[in-house]
Amino acid sequence: MTTDFQIIAADKNNFEQLFNLTSEELAKLGAIRKIADQHPGYPCRVSLQDAAAGEEVILTTFAHHAVASPYQSSGPVYIRKNAETAKLAINEIPSMLLHRQLSVRAYNAGAIMISSRVTDGHKLKEVIQDCFTDAEVDYLHIHNAGPGCYNCAVQRV
Repeated sequence: MTTDFQIIAADKNNFEQLFNLTSEELAKLGAIRKIADQHPGYPCRVSLQDAAAGEEVILTTFAHHAVASPYQSSGPVYIRKNAETAKLAINEIPSMLLHRQLSVRAYNAGAIMISSRVTDGHKLKEVIQDCFTDAEVDYLHIHNAGPGCYNCAVQRV
């Protein structure tokens, strides 16, 4: 039996105000305005799409696992200008994940990582469903395997 899931993007409301800031103001926050110079290469955590070459993005820190656990975490993410929060269908995998090597991290209800694995993006759906066969797994986080950057969360449906 397979478990249905839904991938959850970062909310655009966490980042929209950054695009109104000057480069100097962004620097004070530890953020950087960039122009994407290749495609793919700048995965937006709001739209869950790779930025097109020439598109404005901001590289900033995001507390993607703000929990009371030793596994709380934040890290660098790219956000596309005017990105809308992706609303994916049940069991849908965004194309930006399909061409990357990914780390899938499984957490229990206490926000403790209980397993992890690395997979090629085109095998992600099967890995997600396999992770959810463990009843102790409450949710997943997907990161880029090499740089370790957070991409999105996954919940059971």
